[in-house]
Amino acid sequence: MTDFFKGLSQVKYEGPDSTNPLAYRHYNKDEMVAGKRMEDHIRPAIAYWHSFAAEGGDPFGGRTFDRPWYDKGMEGARLKADVAFEFFDLLDVPFFCFHDVDIAPEGATLAESNRNVREIGEIIARKMETGRTKLLWGTANLFSNRRFMAGAATNPDPEVFAYAAGQVKNVLELTHELGGENYVLWGGREGYETLLNTRIGQESDQMARFLTLVIEHAKKIGFTGQILIEPKPQEPTKHQYDYDVATVYGFLQRYGLEKEVKCNIEVGHAFLAGHSFEHELAVASSLGMLGSVDANRNDLQSGWDTDQFPNNPGEMALAFYFILKQGGLGKGGFNFDAKVRRQSLDPADLLHGHIGGLDTLARGLKGAAAMIADGEFDRLLAERYAGWDTGLGRDILAGKLSLADIAARVESDAINPQPRSGRQEYLENLVNRFV
Repeated sequence: MTDFFKGLSQVKYEGPDSTNPLAYRHYNKDEMVAGKRMEDHIRPAIAYWHSFAAEGGDPFGGRTFDRPWYDKGMEGARLKADVAFEFFDLLDVPFFCFHDVDIAPEGATLAESNRNVREIGEIIARKMETGRTKLLWGTANLFSNRRFMAGAATNPDPEVFAYAAGQVKNVLELTHELGGENYVLWGGREGYETLLNTRIGQESDQMARFLTLVIEHAKKIGFTGQILIEPKPQEPTKHQYDYDVATVYGFLQRYGLEKEVKCNIEVGHAFLAGHSFEHELAVASSLGMLGSVDANRNDLQSGWDTDQFPNNPGEMALAFYFILKQGGLGKGGFNFDAKVRRQSLDPADLLHGHIGGLDTLARGLKGAAAMIADGEFDRLLAERYAGWDTGLGRDILAGKLSLADIAARVESDAINPQPRSGRQEYLENLVNRFV
């Protein structure tokens, strides 16, 4: 045991009346919601990077945290793993997620870097044997090192592409060996800063080739988890190719990969794309692309990705509505891609952030389940589109009528439709009734 969380005990559910800041008030992992345990609906995961690798920096200032594993190479990485699994136990969560550079320092060569990752991977494997926290997903960091300043898969230099491929091979195999249920690709540098030096078609072909190689290798090693792309529109790159769910789907469909890959959707990224979180979930679910979720939020007064902990139950109720309507997240889950603020220096602050986030998700889940059970929301939605289930609407969708047939029907039946209220205000009030 380390002494990093000295004096802190495991967080327990104490109910909504509790005033204990280190207790869950709404997140009760064993509570049955819509026929399933709350934990099995949410499948929460801790992000290794924000919780243990983040230094409290922002675009305008460097390190503010003082963690005992910083700048200590492999010795520090081993201590970090010890602290991470103590934290998982304190929060009593079922999953975690990691990038390769989160768990182990980079070496002078790819071979050395991969060996470092493997060494810490063995430590993680042993800890997983004695604890209950498993791996939701792994990924490779293909954006922080300066070699990736012009992209990884989309880089104009094929040697950078090859280096990135070597990284991903190692992390994909480790994810598989650790029993990870997903592998995520986030293309933070897969885009361009200026069209003056960019061939968009060339880079799109490269990205598709890279993704195809990942899919092929996953099958070769027997990985049966989901391959996920995480959409984001901008920052750090001016324009990223995986802008939003619809853009990702169009890319996958162009290269015949739409049945091989799903999306990992993040609240903050949806916001930066000019969408709501529930918009991205609804689009992904309608396309069969909703695989997993990153839970966080952005500061509404800031134009960048602030990665704060979720605290809006109403927003999460709408998110869970779409998740529940598609039958859940399956192999996916809610990864807390969120970090404490740079002034939140104490180890307890890490607990407070995750406790509040889990309570927010719990309230959203219960609200969505109650809304679905009530039935009024779904009834009004069905009523609005009811005309497409019979008669003219059904025949149009079935392809039974040509444009001329439809025009003739309007004239012969003297169709003269009048606008009907969308009832937005009533629906907003209805959702709030269950939060």
